Amino acid sequence: MTQELLRRRLPEEPKKLLRSAHDLRHAAWALTVDHRRAKAAVQDALGPLRRRAAREQLASMPVARLKDVTDGRLRLPALERAEIETVLQVLDTTPYELQCLPGIGPQTANQIHAAAGQIAEAAERVASIRIGLDRADAETTALVVALHLLVDAGPDVPRAAEAAVEVDERLSPLINMAAPAVNWWRRLFSTRHRREQAMDALAALAELLREERARGTPGLLAQASVDLLRPRVSSDEAWIDFELRASDYYALLAELAALDSERDPGEGFLPDDITRRVKEQPLDERHLRVSLRGYQSFGARFALAQRRVLLGDEMGLGKTVQAIAAIAHLSVTEATHFLVACPASVLINWLREIDARSALLAHPVHGPDRADALADWVRDGGIAVTTLDVLHTLRVPDGVRIGMLVVDEAHFVKNPDTRRSRAVAAWCARTQRVLFLSGTPMENRVEEFRNLVAHLQPALVPDIRRSDAAMGPRAFRAAVAPAYLRRNQHDVLVELPDVVHVDEWEEFSSADAAAYRRAVASGNFMAMRNAAYAVPRRSAKLRRVVELVEEAAANELKVVVFSFFRDVLATVDAALGERAHGPISGSVPPAGRQAMVDAFTAEPGHAVLLSQIQAGGTGLNLQAASVVIICEPQVKPTLESQAVARAHRMGQVRPVQVHRILSTDSVDQRMLDLLQGKSALFDAYARRSDIAEASPEAVDISEQALARQIVEEEQLRLETSRPA
Repeated sequence: MTQELLRRRLPEEPKKLLRSAHDLRHAAWALTVDHRRAKAAVQDALGPLRRRAAREQLASMPVARLKDVTDGRLRLPALERAEIETVLQVLDTTPYELQCLPGIGPQTANQIHAAAGQIAEAAERVASIRIGLDRADAETTALVVALHLLVDAGPDVPRAAEAAVEVDERLSPLINMAAPAVNWWRRLFSTRHRREQAMDALAALAELLREERARGTPGLLAQASVDLLRPRVSSDEAWIDFELRASDYYALLAELAALDSERDPGEGFLPDDITRRVKEQPLDERHLRVSLRGYQSFGARFALAQRRVLLGDEMGLGKTVQAIAAIAHLSVTEATHFLVACPASVLINWLREIDARSALLAHPVHGPDRADALADWVRDGGIAVTTLDVLHTLRVPDGVRIGMLVVDEAHFVKNPDTRRSRAVAAWCARTQRVLFLSGTPMENRVEEFRNLVAHLQPALVPDIRRSDAAMGPRAFRAAVAPAYLRRNQHDVLVELPDVVHVDEWEEFSSADAAAYRRAVASGNFMAMRNAAYAVPRRSAKLRRVVELVEEAAANELKVVVFSFFRDVLATVDAALGERAHGPISGSVPPAGRQAMVDAFTAEPGHAVLLSQIQAGGTGLNLQAASVVIICEPQVKPTLESQAVARAHRMGQVRPVQVHRILSTDSVDQRMLDLLQGKSALFDAYARRSDIAEASPEAVDISEQALARQIVEEEQLRLETSRPA
């Protein structure tokens, strides 16, 4: 499309148009921030009033109510003799002061005080807040002043806030896509397809701005922002306004005091009491080497506060990191030995994640050296990482206390009759803190969920009913909240990076290793690269690919599987059965490739598309996919970046997960080591993806040189040589 044609399509000059779009998006963002801040001020003002109302209730509550919390186990005559008659008096007495009373020991004192604290939490949750001129104290006045800003701003503010969210969601992808059309430098290095996309985006922006102007959105946002930025009024003015329109204040208070509209989705929509307990749980991060996102910190605290739980976050949200964070906290505060049991396919990933994300020592209790590794762990402490199938063989001295047992891919132990399930049950019985991890949603698998919870909190099992699941995911999660936390990607989308890269390290099976040694001996670089798929029935890499696809299916995510090799794609296709579209390859004409993509996109929910990375990595729009699996590392880094860019592009509504399948002690490791020298330059170019796509020679290493060096190194390491 020429610039002249573009000008005929647009009502105003491109730069001015893009600037108008930026201005409207900024106005929407600013209003959203201001609205959230105003509502947060109301919540802050409600806190002291809830606590005061709870204390008033506790002041009239007889101390005998403590027995209700402890099933009648506490004996209270000592309190009555000390003239402690109400729950509030117990709450205001420290455990040390309680144990100084005749007849009360340290343990009983702690139990009494904890029971009072539980009642206080419950009272605070249900406390009703009343505003009245007869209660014009400092705390109530602070609430009235905070409410006044929203009441005075008027009923248009909520409507404006909703419009702001919609405007931001619609404008943001178009603005980013249109940028090359008004920047001559980016336009110079853009492909023709990219330039046409940018111009189409400008035309779409023009239409969107026309619609929003016709609806009066800019004026609505501007007025709402002005209203929310007004200075706070004095307490006298706020009370006078309250007298004039008390019904408006009460209506707004009823809406905001419920807290549900303000609940952070990263908290999994848990009940208030559990959310409060989790937030109060400390998390010592001194042994961590990673900054946790908000929802990840909450997940680690949930595991610590609730002690025996299932973390069911959707794949890609970092369940492993949350487990490591919980262990790291316990390693500072109360324990030295920890145990992780996982499928063999993710054991290497666990070891690498522990090493990269924490200062803790990891012991691979797996393979022929597992007895020595187990002895080292018993002696030195740290995290023992073993497989679910080896767990039943571990012999750990009774004197070694396990600070936390983590069971990854816990849905593998849903059948209580299997050996691995019995082994997990035995370890759960000897461990106070247990964390199950599973990305497979449990809301519609009630019986499986009951079996898992039986390992964790057996008392909760009778309360898990099919009727809760029938009411939908949120109702189910609320019913099982003491033992279950799940967040979906869209719940925490604002917390997530645009792309989540995960290196999936696998150990060769014996068949893989034999095929690899033959390839190395023959000096065949390409055979070395795909040797891990040579024996499909025993391929560790293939097993992990299938696991990732199955987890994506459980979460209704679309997947693209890339490989350089047609025979690898054929192997994956055979393993997946009839579920996969494609494969897209160099022999498929462009129209046929697009037809495959269209069929893949049109599938409702989960679908899989197979593609050669050099064929599907360019020219196709795969934004329906949010999971990308790369079966082996590529010699040219741009192949991977271009392939990911097919899914990670404007219009993608989910973060993209990229899983690269790698084998330890192999060509994969050697390739990554050698390509590291290019990584800094590649990153510099990759951040300007138009230049990277236009100039691959600037970032790619010579395939012949790399192949020759790797073959020689591997032959030397394995002491093989090309056959005569």
